[in-house]
Amino acid sequence: MSASSNSGAFRIKGAGRLTPARTARFTFDGKSYTALEGDTVASALLAHGVHLLGRSFKYHRPRGILTAGPEEPNALLDVSRDAARRQPNVRATVQEVFDGAKISSQNRWPSLKYDIGAVNDVLAPFFAAGFYYKTFMWPKEAWAKIYEPIIRRSAGLGVSPTEEDPDHYASRYVHCDVLIAGAGVAGLTAALSAAATGKKIILVDEQPEVGGALHYDASTTIDGQNGYDWAQVTAAKLKAMPNVTVLTRTTVFGYYNHGFLGLVERVTDHVAKPTKDAPRERLWQVRTKKVILATGSIERHMVFANNDRPGIMLASAARSFLNHHGVTVGHNVGVYTAHDSAYEAAFDLKRAGVSIAAIVDSRDKPGDAVLAEARKLGIDVLTGHAVVDTSGRLRINSMTVARNGNFDRRKIKVDALIVSAGWTPSVHLFSQSRGKLKFDEASQRFLPDVYAQNSVSVGACNGTDDLAELIDEAIMAGGGRLALSGENRFEWTGGMIGAAEGAGPDHAVKAFVDFQHDVTAKDIRLAVREGMHSIEHIKRFTTNGMASDQGKLSNMHGLAIASEMLGRPIPQVGLTTFRAPYTPVTYGTLINHSRGELFDPARKTPMHAFEEAEGAEFEDVGNWKRAWYFPKRGEDMHTAVSRECKTVRDVAGVFDASTLGKIEVVGPDAAAFLNLLYTNAWDTLKPGKCRYGIMTREDGFIYDDGVVGRLAEDRFHVTTTTGGAPRVLNHMEDYLQTEFPHLKVWLTSTTEQWAVIAVQGPTAREIIEPFVEGQDLSNEAFPHMSVAECTVMGVPARLFRVSFTGEVGYEINVPADYGAAVWKAIWERAQSMGACLYGTETMHILRAEKGYLIVGQDTDGTVTPDDAGYGWAVSKKKTDFVGIRGLKRPDLVREGRKQLVGILTKDPKEVLEEGGQIVADPNQPKPMTMLGHVTSSYWSENLGRSIAIALVAGGRSRMGETLYVPMADKTIAVEVTDMVFFDKEGGRING
Repeated sequence: MSASSNSGAFRIKGAGRLTPARTARFTFDGKSYTALEGDTVASALLAHGVHLLGRSFKYHRPRGILTAGPEEPNALLDVSRDAARRQPNVRATVQEVFDGAKISSQNRWPSLKYDIGAVNDVLAPFFAAGFYYKTFMWPKEAWAKIYEPIIRRSAGLGVSPTEEDPDHYASRYVHCDVLIAGAGVAGLTAALSAAATGKKIILVDEQPEVGGALHYDASTTIDGQNGYDWAQVTAAKLKAMPNVTVLTRTTVFGYYNHGFLGLVERVTDHVAKPTKDAPRERLWQVRTKKVILATGSIERHMVFANNDRPGIMLASAARSFLNHHGVTVGHNVGVYTAHDSAYEAAFDLKRAGVSIAAIVDSRDKPGDAVLAEARKLGIDVLTGHAVVDTSGRLRINSMTVARNGNFDRRKIKVDALIVSAGWTPSVHLFSQSRGKLKFDEASQRFLPDVYAQNSVSVGACNGTDDLAELIDEAIMAGGGRLALSGENRFEWTGGMIGAAEGAGPDHAVKAFVDFQHDVTAKDIRLAVREGMHSIEHIKRFTTNGMASDQGKLSNMHGLAIASEMLGRPIPQVGLTTFRAPYTPVTYGTLINHSRGELFDPARKTPMHAFEEAEGAEFEDVGNWKRAWYFPKRGEDMHTAVSRECKTVRDVAGVFDASTLGKIEVVGPDAAAFLNLLYTNAWDTLKPGKCRYGIMTREDGFIYDDGVVGRLAEDRFHVTTTTGGAPRVLNHMEDYLQTEFPHLKVWLTSTTEQWAVIAVQGPTAREIIEPFVEGQDLSNEAFPHMSVAECTVMGVPARLFRVSFTGEVGYEINVPADYGAAVWKAIWERAQSMGACLYGTETMHILRAEKGYLIVGQDTDGTVTPDDAGYGWAVSKKKTDFVGIRGLKRPDLVREGRKQLVGILTKDPKEVLEEGGQIVADPNQPKPMTMLGHVTSSYWSENLGRSIAIALVAGGRSRMGETLYVPMADKTIAVEVTDMVFFDKEGGRING
């Protein structure tokens, strides 16, 4: 064996696919190292014989590199370019080395070799699974003062950066016909096949180069070429096709409804000096017609005593480091396996000049072919044996071996140990798509069974092990025609799950199942003994599978051990849920451009600048900035609002109503559609008229409300609450597409297309009359609840005669671009006539004086139209609408339900607190029986007293009754009244 002098004693000359002339320098914990271009941090450190990379979460045990891919649970590092560009918890097996990288270990103090936290390993008996559920419950006073501060200081592995992220991130929205996740043999073959059909294809792989398992499997031949070379040639062909996009260094992290997938592309994480305009990462949001899952499989580790020492890793990882990076994991390597694939790793190492101390196989009868090759290479094979322990503080130096069922042991010196317990199909994305799995008893694997979306699994993730069968399966999935031939067999079949931990007292053995969270086999057994019989409960009791690797290595072992303890087959124990993301995704990628001012974008109306100049105070309503009130010099909020309320009632007020949701409902079946979505009838509404409408959910409870104007037989202008616009449109689209697809209706959000100027008050008609052209504003020609298309100041407009104040009211809708100009002209005239500008607080008070409800304030999701006193808005003639069956439920028509009523305090100057609870007897023992609560409460300057609206049990039957609102310092007596406090006859609204 020959080593390269500039790259460490474990770099094998002539091995691997990297170019020795291209090097990079980096530091690890302050020490400088040399790597080759294309090295990962893991392979670069292994080339220098560095196996100790971190400490475990709970026990702070020394940990090294276990895998060569994204499933790595141990080697999580802090990677930085400079003080501001630092990323914790980066997997060493994924991060490519770049020149100048500064890399540090985590979760240790004062150093990686001498970590004081390792005392937890000695105290392990006190930290058994579930100890936190029992320990932190007592005494209660200790949680905030003792437990929580300690837990917060010790939680996590890496330390979050405190500096502002200087990098930027990109985002793309893409549609395609077929998305293929995974660019191994199966994914590449499927891509070739699909591309031949002319469809738009996206091929995604998380590694820097395509090839998948061909990175480590150097013996496979496809179409007469070395498999890895074939993969690179095929990728080049695909990239040259105009209908194909090939994305490497890109992970499909989430598979959501309706063919929607989330991808994250690492754009510059591997570049030493990225250009300023290049993003660090790019988020791809893809909608596709079909998904082909070619995600491969993940090798399982062996569970035995002290199986977590640095220098112990998966056989496929050792093979990948050797065949791709040209690095050996050791000079004298042991092998422990329950599967033939580990033999291939041993053979590759042996042929490269590495000594193989022994192959320990827990099976009595491995494959004849691998035994014959082992004999040929002079490798000692111990069948029917187990590794029962290992030794070595910071790196393994020996393995202890015993025959199965025999307590006689012998130590074998090693400087590395590679393990394999078989392979687990990577079904994470399939499960995220809501697909259902089945358990294959023969291979001890969960495989895709029932598909919930238009997707297909091919290759190892589908349990297809034979190369020729895999190619045929991928060609068929792609839908094209190809002629490919493959030689050799992928050894991806299942293997033993939950390999025995070896002899010895159970309490003394640390046989790790979940490496990052220090979950051992005895923790799983303890969970079962404690009564956890569901794998989901076991998962939470032990935290198995809850680390950053999301149980990619630990789930199956934990499941098998639980199955053994319960005496039930694995499928009956259950399977934990695979959740997105598949691998961790940075906040920067998800947030993307939503930073600083764009983090929570403020939506502003066309009149915002004018309102700001007039001194408006603003409040946030959803993302909208709405004028709250307009204080004059020396006025506080109470004084300003009282003035606005009086002025609107006495003269008039101008209000910015642009934020109201507006939806255009168009089509020959528009009226029929609204009949089904609202409780009211709409086919009887004539063009030019408006109607107040209530929308309920299936359960019969109020969902939204608003005024709907009919502009023509086939066109309606629907308004919604400001906060309800997006969900109402979504609600409508959902029913149109899923329940009523036969209706010819088109829905368009026009909220931001129209600026709305509301003029309310006794002189409202006089204020707007000079500006309106083409519409007679007299009561006879344009009564309350009318709508007309006309022009205002020469601008096309929609004019509504509606009121949310109980006064004569008009809402002028003009194209948003003209909103500010029209507003300015109307305000100049209104101001000259003694009117005022008013905001949302005044609007709330004026509507409460009239008993008008606000959905979401006076309703809480359990209020029906009748509860709100709006039973008149529910058509008695319609045979169907959304919520009709819900409204007929006995509980929704019973007496004693909470109903909206008005309440007046006995002391007129006492203003109730919104949310205040209401009781019948303030002297009843605690806990009191609550009758309801205050939903709206204000001081009314027009009435000279306080008013309130409340939800009260049997409210309408309690008119005139005295109830009580207990507060912290006093109890307030109130009288139940109707909800209309001002102008009960309603004459003012008609002018």
